[in-house]
Amino acid sequence: DYRFRSDDQMFGFSAYQSYSFFEGNKTTAGFDFQRFGGKAWNKYPGEADNVNLADVHLNNEAVYLNLQQSLPGNELTLNGGIRLDHHEINGSEWIPQLGLSYNPASSTVLKAIVSKGFRNPTIREMYMFPPQNPDLKPERLWNYELSYLQTLFNNQLSVGVNLFYIKGDNMIQVAIADGRPLNINSGKVENRGVELSSVWQATQSLRFSANYSYLDMTYKILAAPEHKLYVSGNYTKERWNFSSGMQYIGNLYTTIGPEPQKERFLLWNARIHYKALEWLNIFLRGENLLGQEYEINAGYPMPGATVFGGLQVHF
Repeated sequence: DYRFRSDDQMFGFSAYQSYSFFEGNKTTAGFDFQRFGGKAWNKYPGEADNVNLADVHLNNEAVYLNLQQSLPGNELTLNGGIRLDHHEINGSEWIPQLGLSYNPASSTVLKAIVSKGFRNPTIREMYMFPPQNPDLKPERLWNYELSYLQTLFNNQLSVGVNLFYIKGDNMIQVAIADGRPLNINSGKVENRGVELSSVWQATQSLRFSANYSYLDMTYKILAAPEHKLYVSGNYTKERWNFSSGMQYIGNLYTTIGPEPQKERFLLWNARIHYKALEWLNIFLRGENLLGQEYEINAGYPMPGATVFGGLQVHF
């Protein structure tokens, strides 16, 4: 018998300076530093039998420059930035971003964004627990977005549309190597889709919101649903707050491969919140009240209907 133990450490700081060189301009330069890591081991009754899982500390530094320029009339705003990220193991990475925002009216916003993203593998993925792999490389992708936001009826109603396209490689996935699972950089991602959103402030106390997303995946991804719909309502009366939401998930892959498995389910959550005193809140929350049986990752069933409550004390 053993018990897992860990001694984790994280330290970091940021410094930046913004300056306006001329009208409508905002220029920001900055520096980030982060040191993270620790030691993890399995502790057995006999100290000599302890098994070290990981003992590593890594540094990550970055410098960045961001330029924002609003043109006369403030209808058009340009935004561009560049970041140089240096990882102690994976080296340096340039990360550019370019954006455009157009406001033809106070109630209308159009945006376009092109950006690069990347993610260094975590210490867990590299060093701790099977399927760890110390030779993992960073994930990289490019993201392209077009969005439209419109407010109506004196800002009581807002509707939004977002179109996106993502393409990347080196995605970290679990594969079978020599009969055992192993984290490898074999995955590719190429997604396109649309997101719709709406918020209606029916009265000062009552608000409804809804959003829907459709995702088309060239390469299937675990736990990424093809359809996702969420509808919610929120009502506030003096010290009381009531909220409830329904979420539909369709065609969510729990396993991928020659015989992929998909899930679809409907979840209903609700919450009651009462502000008893300035420093004391009482709440009651219910999750999966329809008692749906579903999995997000194959082999790990999610909880059934759950009701719990508690107190929140503010000092």
